[in-house]
Amino acid sequence: MLKTREQEEVGDGLQFANIGDLRMENGALLPEVKIAYKTYGRLNAKKDNAVLICHALTGNAHVCGTTERPGWWDGLVGPEKWLDTDEYFVICSNVLGGCNGSTGPASIPPGEDRPYGLRFPTVTIRDMVRAQKALLDQLGIQHLRCVLGGSMGGMQVLEWGILYPDFMDCLIPMATAARFTPMAIAYNHVAREAIMSDPAWQGGDYYPGPGPTKGLAIARAIGMISYRTAELFEERFGRRLQQTDPPQRELDFHSTYAVESYLRYQGEKLVRRFDANSYLYLLKAMDTHDICRDRGSLAEVLSAIEAEVLIIGVEEDLLYEVSHLRNLYQMLKSLYKKAKMLTFSSPFGHDAFLVETDLIGPIVRQVLKQGV
Repeated sequence: MLKTREQEEVGDGLQFANIGDLRMENGALLPEVKIAYKTYGRLNAKKDNAVLICHALTGNAHVCGTTERPGWWDGLVGPEKWLDTDEYFVICSNVLGGCNGSTGPASIPPGEDRPYGLRFPTVTIRDMVRAQKALLDQLGIQHLRCVLGGSMGGMQVLEWGILYPDFMDCLIPMATAARFTPMAIAYNHVAREAIMSDPAWQGGDYYPGPGPTKGLAIARAIGMISYRTAELFEERFGRRLQQTDPPQRELDFHSTYAVESYLRYQGEKLVRRFDANSYLYLLKAMDTHDICRDRGSLAEVLSAIEAEVLIIGVEEDLLYEVSHLRNLYQMLKSLYKKAKMLTFSSPFGHDAFLVETDLIGPIVRQVLKQGV
């Protein structure tokens, strides 16, 4: 495994790279940036088997794991999986602005004794990608076989193809968009309001306390509703009660329907592992995502892409409507780019890119081996 003196190996294979100062898209200079990452497999002698995976909103570098601790994309990535880590050298870093080891709002600035909080500069998808590129430079990776990811990860994939067009052979953006839609921004707005309306948020200056746990749990519940479909909720929960006690005479808003219990559980689970301020920053990064911002028309921007492109969309995706991906694909084809599109139907909706790995895996493997 490639290392530099600045990298420190810690438990569970997570490593850290100090990439130095980073000039953000808004002009701010973020000092002494640290990026947490994991690698899987080995870089071959030709150095042509490196694959970069970009994670989604609450994801992390733990792409594939063990029986004791599964990874978030175990169905796709790992030894003898569709993206075989016996064959490819897979890299995944925790995004800039997150809370899983990379520099973010909960980090303490150099020479200070308290976290950034809301003093942390606004983060964009382009900032995340530039930080990833600095990491790869440290690792000595000069070319990638592929960059792939879904949702917020797919946004990063598209930016990789535009910012560094000759750095990879292929791009595989999944369940994503060239720009965030008004409906998706609306979901994010309500989630942010839930966090910022929690008195425990304290204007973002809640460290070292637990912070707005109720607000973050509600924000996660809003997200889970948008990630899945009515069909899946009907099939999995219906109107089933979590307990069989008869209704109480007095008013009780804390009802016990199975779907409510599920949403509470998802919120409580996220609160244990995620920082509320990071959630706010990453939601805003998604809102501002637009590959055309300050660049020109969609055709002008996509003309910069040199890599082959495989676009994967989910018909039932509420957040990233598949029609937007079809428009992106058609524009790429009109520009004579080598592009292919796969769409499929799934009751898992937006989350299908994480779950339906047996549907997307074969074409991912085919593109990695043979190209588009």
